[in-house]
Amino acid sequence: MSSVSPIQIPRRLPLLLTNEGVLLPGSTMRTSVDSARNLQLVRSRLLKGTSLQSTILGVIPNTPDPASDAQDLPPLHRIGTAALAVQVVGSNWPKPHYTLLITGLCRFQIVQVLKEKPYPVAEVEQLDRLEEFPNTCKTREELGELSEQFYKYAVQLVEMLDMSVPAVAKLRRLLDSLPREALPDILTSIIRTSNKEKLQILDAVSLEERFKMTIPLLVRQIEGLKLLQKTRKHKQDDDKRVIAIRPIRRITHIPGALEDDDEDEDNDDIVMLERKIRTSSMPEQAHKVCVKEIKRLKKMPQSMPEYALTRNYLELMVELPWNKSTTDRLDIRAARILLDNDHYAMEKLKKRVLEYLAVRQLKNNLKGPILCFVGPPGVGKTSVGRSVAKTLGREFHRIALGGVCDQSDIRGHRRTYVGSMPGRIINGLKTVGVNNPVFLLDEVDKLGKSLQGDPAAALLEVLDPEQNHNFTDHYLNVAFDLSQVLFIATANTTATIPPALLDRMEIIQVPGYTQEEKIEIAHRHLIPKQLEQHGLTPQQIQIPQVTTLDIITRYTREAGVRSLDRKFGAICRAVAVKVAEGQHKEAKLDHSDVAEGEGFWLQGLSNIFLSSNWKYRDQQKGGLIGCREHILEDAKPESISDTPPDLALPPEMPILIDFHALKDILGPPMYEMEVSERLSQPGVAIGLAWTPLGGEIMFVEASRMDGEGQLTLTGQLGDVMKESAHLAISWLRSNAKKYHLTNASGSFDLLDNTDIHLHFPAGAVTKDGPSAGVTIVTCLASLFSGRLVRSDVAMTGEITLRGLVLPVGGIKDKALAAHRAGLKRVIIPQRNEKDLEEIPGNVRQDLSFVTASCLDEVLNAAFDGGFTVNTRPGLLNSKL
Repeated sequence: MSSVSPIQIPRRLPLLLTNEGVLLPGSTMRTSVDSARNLQLVRSRLLKGTSLQSTILGVIPNTPDPASDAQDLPPLHRIGTAALAVQVVGSNWPKPHYTLLITGLCRFQIVQVLKEKPYPVAEVEQLDRLEEFPNTCKTREELGELSEQFYKYAVQLVEMLDMSVPAVAKLRRLLDSLPREALPDILTSIIRTSNKEKLQILDAVSLEERFKMTIPLLVRQIEGLKLLQKTRKHKQDDDKRVIAIRPIRRITHIPGALEDDDEDEDNDDIVMLERKIRTSSMPEQAHKVCVKEIKRLKKMPQSMPEYALTRNYLELMVELPWNKSTTDRLDIRAARILLDNDHYAMEKLKKRVLEYLAVRQLKNNLKGPILCFVGPPGVGKTSVGRSVAKTLGREFHRIALGGVCDQSDIRGHRRTYVGSMPGRIINGLKTVGVNNPVFLLDEVDKLGKSLQGDPAAALLEVLDPEQNHNFTDHYLNVAFDLSQVLFIATANTTATIPPALLDRMEIIQVPGYTQEEKIEIAHRHLIPKQLEQHGLTPQQIQIPQVTTLDIITRYTREAGVRSLDRKFGAICRAVAVKVAEGQHKEAKLDHSDVAEGEGFWLQGLSNIFLSSNWKYRDQQKGGLIGCREHILEDAKPESISDTPPDLALPPEMPILIDFHALKDILGPPMYEMEVSERLSQPGVAIGLAWTPLGGEIMFVEASRMDGEGQLTLTGQLGDVMKESAHLAISWLRSNAKKYHLTNASGSFDLLDNTDIHLHFPAGAVTKDGPSAGVTIVTCLASLFSGRLVRSDVAMTGEITLRGLVLPVGGIKDKALAAHRAGLKRVIIPQRNEKDLEEIPGNVRQDLSFVTASCLDEVLNAAFDGGFTVNTRPGLLNSKL
């Protein structure tokens, strides 16, 4: 056999760097090319080359190509494979890349890298078949023995495969036709080997070494096939034979017969599943469906895809709580105590839950109500749902609906689809294991809509008390009774909920908290929770109510308490650092000399307290100097030795959090009371707006300049607010003589040679709604009269062209916003006077509410001394 390769590769080869696999001589591999140098090699060499030599590449394994040309080449693997590019396929998705089909020719060794850009080119030395077989008889015999041994294992491996497969038959013929020295590379690329093992075969230049390394891989593959044949299930081609054999295997036992343990286990599971179906308490219709499906399952081969689908369906049907329920706790007094302990305020919610308990005492088969808690974020809508379940003694399950845009999430998929599964309602019932849980449908106002259907429409059946006793999931395809489930939905606004879905739910408004309620919630729930989470005790930290009020007014501005809770967490973390440092320094004091006690204690105190900007003060003795004797007395050896190390506390406990400590921990205040500053010139008024996050105050600013009588509106206003602005300027122009309003030239025509610019600050926020009408009128009246609007007045209300003030919504949230901002007077429409009953008493005491039925009353209440006129015509009574 000739020792010279029939193909002589070029001395200079372009290098293709790959880290995906190892290409061996005689094997074929597909590789993806997407890095800069490799892409340049394909485009410049393969796609533009016209000769056979241009299609020969040097493939370097175990070497990733840098992502950009600017990066240097990594260290190259010493041995590579010369390859012939058979096919090049390009694509631009998701990014430009090529897929190469390459065939290995022979090994080569890199002598020298000639260039690195635009793609690496190296001088190489061909390795395969350059060496001659040694002439000694001994070496020739050793190679002959290795070659024969390798050939025997290769034939044994191939004959263990199915010879009816064309590829296996072709491989058997190749074993006889190919040279023996080419077989190790080819078989290593065919059998199951790791890239590391292939790399070792590639690096084995010597034939003897290559044979020795490949034989153990063949032996390992042969042993694996033997083990697989022992454990492989016998395939039954005849379905009738399967049906005939299985009953016999269940009845009789043939001694010494080969038994399939897996099949026996499956048969046992089917028998157990059938027993569960027979003993379950599911309705008659569901029972008939299950019996029909179990009969089909018995006749079905396990290799069919429908076998697993049917089995999963039956297991779900058995696990569903058709008639299993929990017993409600109907003690109203205990329920009231539990609700009061878990949540402060929320009187409407508590009242509704207690009403449900009272009716349940009188009627056992009461259907579960469909409640919807609507309110700003952070007010406790989700947590109160969990408390309702705890009060009733029921299981609780939360379903997050935010962003759901597929109706199959609610109703499930039909079983004809691959990967079908039940909807979230049925899955939730399976999870809780009872048919009367409390289901919390969170963020029902944020449901989406897509090509897969409208989940809000799918909820119509779920949340309809007249229909949900017969709810049909697409996966189950049988009816399930949801009438005992207590559904509680949460939403931030009802504007995005479809009217049909909104009509099926009982809306309970959950308004934002007042400052007094936030203080109570903070000291009852938030602060104890944060102390427990941070390992602190009330003996280590004190947060007075004055400090809590400062956090609420200066560091948070929200309807709920989430930001407030985070601020308390920041305070506790800062105090935990100081406490931990103090304990560490006290541990050092335990090992110090007692004779130096006085000086050392004072030095420790200075390190702990004076290094910080916080002011730790003794309330009774007036500071660090005043309590020096107390500290020295505590520093006696007896007191030190009697105190356990884990209970050692830094001096001056508890740490008092005052305004100075807040400034050091939380930084400067984020919000200031800017009302008086903003109302220092005419043309500014304060309005009240409602948002899904609660009420907000809104400044309206106006200015005038010489022009052509144009009205400019800025601040991302909606169509309704733009119409309110035009209404306001029209009403003021028609009543300019009455109120002696003039432009800069003294004319009663307010737009004569005058442009007006009306701006609503926070221009990045979209604003719309009719309730800004009275605020715009007051702002423009201030501008044209030159008088200042009272700095403690806010207002809301819709206007008409005749000067009437119409009612608006969100009065409670708006009043709370005015109270948070420190305002004293709120002007509301007269027809909203009934809404004042919902406002907490302390807010009503702090605020002065002025009800107005016309704009005359609004202007008189908004300006100091009123907005009087010389002649006041009588107002027509309106039936609006």
